[in-house]
Amino acid sequence: MRKKIVAGNWKMHTLLKEGMELAEKVERFSKEKGDDVIVVIAPPFTHLSKIREVTDLVKLAAQNCSSEESGAYTGEVSPDMLLSAGAEYVILGHSERRAYYHEDNHLLNKKIRLALDKGLKPIYCCGEVLAEREAGKLFEVVKDQLTVGLQGLNTAQFSQVIIAYEPVWAIGTGITATPAQAQEMHAFIRNLIADMYDDRIAGETTILYGGSCKPSNARELFANPDVDGGLIGGASLKAEDFIQIVNAF
Repeated sequence: MRKKIVAGNWKMHTLLKEGMELAEKVERFSKEKGDDVIVVIAPPFTHLSKIREVTDLVKLAAQNCSSEESGAYTGEVSPDMLLSAGAEYVILGHSERRAYYHEDNHLLNKKIRLALDKGLKPIYCCGEVLAEREAGKLFEVVKDQLTVGLQGLNTAQFSQVIIAYEPVWAIGTGITATPAQAQEMHAFIRNLIADMYDDRIAGETTILYGGSCKPSNARELFANPDVDGGLIGGASLKAEDFIQIVNAF
């Protein structure tokens, strides 16, 4: 049975004190709720080791990692460093990394392979921009991101990967994909995984929705048969909103 996951991506927000207070609130809620949903938060790199001290049920993710194991790569953070700071997951291929830092599917494949080799669980993002959707290329784009980004992973490796679908046209715009649009792409992704691996693996893969999910629409989105949770941006910066989304299951 595949896992239900709600992951909060804090992006470049919160100072350390603010981040610790937010993490403590989410942790208190998680202890009350139990473990039917895996709750993950992805604070800035600078917060990881301190937040690890105040969290137990809440899992930690990094927002990115290097494609290199170590060396003269100023400003980069390696998977081993993230593990030593308490991270279990790492977000890779986020639309902002693709757009602003020009990360392509081949580089992301290298990052995913290294992260898996070191024991991190990748949350691998895919999704189309508005022009690609309007041109009818949405499925072609997502297929390329998945087949190239995940190229060469064996079944055991892929079983550690979480997929997050980001309709890029819906991030930070206030626009949200309709539940039907979200389900359509999530079903496409699951069928693609079945083609890449098999039906069993596809059925066990967690696929998150990552496009302006908030308390007002989370329940309807999560009710879709192929939507297994969310990668939450802005709403994860307010504990009350984030908790309502976790409660949407």
